[in-house]
Amino acid sequence: MTLERQAPLAGIRVLDLSRVLAGPWCTQNLADLGADVIKVERPGIGDDTRAWGPPFLKDMEGKDTTEAAYYLSANRNKRSIEIDLASAEGAALVRELAKHCDVLVENFKVGGLSQYGLDYASMKDEFPSLIYCSITGFGQTGPYADRPGYDFMIQGMGGLMSITGERDGLPGAGPQKAGVAVTDIITGMYATVAVLAAIQERNRSGLGQHLDIALLDCHVAMLANQNLNFMTTGRAPQRAGNAHQNVVPYQVFKTADGFMIVAVGNDSQYRAYCRAIGAPQLADDPKFTTNGLRIVNRGELIPQLEKIMGTGLRDDWIATLEGAGVPCGPIQTIDQVFAHPQVIARDIWKNIPHPAGGSSPTTASPMGFSATPVQYRHPAPMLGEHSKEILREVLGRDLG
Repeated sequence: MTLERQAPLAGIRVLDLSRVLAGPWCTQNLADLGADVIKVERPGIGDDTRAWGPPFLKDMEGKDTTEAAYYLSANRNKRSIEIDLASAEGAALVRELAKHCDVLVENFKVGGLSQYGLDYASMKDEFPSLIYCSITGFGQTGPYADRPGYDFMIQGMGGLMSITGERDGLPGAGPQKAGVAVTDIITGMYATVAVLAAIQERNRSGLGQHLDIALLDCHVAMLANQNLNFMTTGRAPQRAGNAHQNVVPYQVFKTADGFMIVAVGNDSQYRAYCRAIGAPQLADDPKFTTNGLRIVNRGELIPQLEKIMGTGLRDDWIATLEGAGVPCGPIQTIDQVFAHPQVIARDIWKNIPHPAGGSSPTTASPMGFSATPVQYRHPAPMLGEHSKEILREVLGRDLG
């Protein structure tokens, strides 16, 4: 007899009061894992990102729909219901839905839901098993708790921009934000982990709890080794362009026809690299034999490597270094990424049938399961698309 296995979060229902990116990224993860995610949206307006276009999804005739690409990126596998939280009826409806949910995710400002009786303090006694996840800019406590937080702002405040960008004194120097909203994304990921942990804990205790997830906290945590570089020395790391603070050579090199990355991770790879580029003398030079020495003498080593790398073609260098077991690779545009044979083989571009556009593209979830793979049940929902369905299935209200 074959055991029929369900999705990891089958049977879990999530009430999603979040919008934009950090919260929706969390709830999309939960939806991908099989949870029934009910996305609550403002009537007639919906999630802010619905209007963050162009680009918009194209219909079968190639015309723009009202579905922004940004919105589509973070809301698949959810169902949408329109509810006006500001009305007494709407707030009461959310509370009624909460009775049938395991998790509530919201990203209002601290205290923003208290006026509707939908904050954790107002709901915890009535719903003792509810896992209530609050995502804010600065958390529920501290002098900045009441302030709004935005990804770009947190990238600056949280230190990332102080270590991102070209080194001072070089052309183009200055602080630089990341090319994607990394603070929102990493916050959504930490929130996902916290929700999953709280579900597991509830399996033991039977009780829910309040999860306090802040963009600033998550952003600072994300700095990883750069934090410890400071914490162990007392010196704040500086921008290093495309070089690595702790490993040499680990950076971008300009070749005769473009740019490539060389990522030498240890001393044996360094020796293999020097032999592969025809410079065995650099492997034997006592100033460069260990990574620590290469960091100290970076200013002497790198110009020599740059001169050598500039004499060859990018793809030739990549073939040579790969053959020598040296980690390296090209710098690709996103269209080249999706044309790459490895990305194609991993089936990362997905298409889901969409009621407005024939089909909606989506990026595959990177969470791979051998027995219960992620299912792409439906695309990011249209505004209020499932209102009647949710009221009927969850609350038993048949509105016709």
